[in-house]
Amino acid sequence: MSPTPRKMHADEADLDEALVSRLVAAQFPAWAGLPVEYVDSAGTSNAMYRLGADMVVRLPRVAGAAEDVGAEHRWLPRLAAVLPVAIPAPLGKGEPGEGYPYPWSVFRWLEGATPDPAEPFAEPGLFGKDLAEFLVALRQVDPAGAPVSYRGDPLAGRDADTRAVLSGLRGTVDERAVTAVWDAALGVPAWDRPGVWVHGDLQPGNVLVDGGRLGAVIDFGCMGTADPAVDLISAWYLMDAEARAAFRAALGPAADDAMWERGRGWALTIALNEIAYYQETNPVMARIARRVIGELTGPSL
Repeated sequence: MSPTPRKMHADEADLDEALVSRLVAAQFPAWAGLPVEYVDSAGTSNAMYRLGADMVVRLPRVAGAAEDVGAEHRWLPRLAAVLPVAIPAPLGKGEPGEGYPYPWSVFRWLEGATPDPAEPFAEPGLFGKDLAEFLVALRQVDPAGAPVSYRGDPLAGRDADTRAVLSGLRGTVDERAVTAVWDAALGVPAWDRPGVWVHGDLQPGNVLVDGGRLGAVIDFGCMGTADPAVDLISAWYLMDAEARAAFRAALGPAADDAMWERGRGWALTIALNEIAYYQETNPVMARIARRVIGELTGPSL
């Protein structure tokens, strides 16, 4: 039996290697017959299958993720031209077929490994600097015509939901400490300028490292314009205190105290929701989210 992604959503599409082979053969006959192999990952919105030696098929698991396919094919080539590290390069856009209901993509395979946040980088300061340089370049991309990020709303708009999720996690996290971080994030000035380009989901599964340095950034499903503070979630999702300090220093004056606090707020609300939603269906993501909560509420911020 072909390896099958573990389902994490009630309305998730059925996927396996045989289906992917049929889709490729029907829509991209030049690639028919290439080996297809499921790529295990903690990803929640898409499933990936290696195609031959240098390609990967990426299929949305749910309808919401399918809405990102068109934007990825439009914007990723433009972003790739100006960013300092590799990002996914679309090679083909597939259509629904063979019983699969969504558009899908073929990308160039990017080498590297996703980082384990429990294992510190050999040169944490260099990784922090690498990611800061990526974000500085991304923020400078012309936002004209860009979509609004999935996380383009202000933190205040997530207040009621965040507190409700926290209430449901009573006994799982330190409610008092979490509330203090959340209140601090809401207490600083909100972003009051036009949105800039953001990735929107800089978590361990969405970056690749090579030799301890940032090698590639992947999964741009949340990309668009927003308060750039949302990309500061990477400071807690990807970094220890040393890398975090280097990251903030490399970002420069733009990462002022207010933006840093909003970044902490974004990391917090995302992590709380991940613990609540994925603790049974994606234990890896839930474990990472619990570690992030510990980083945010611990003595080293």
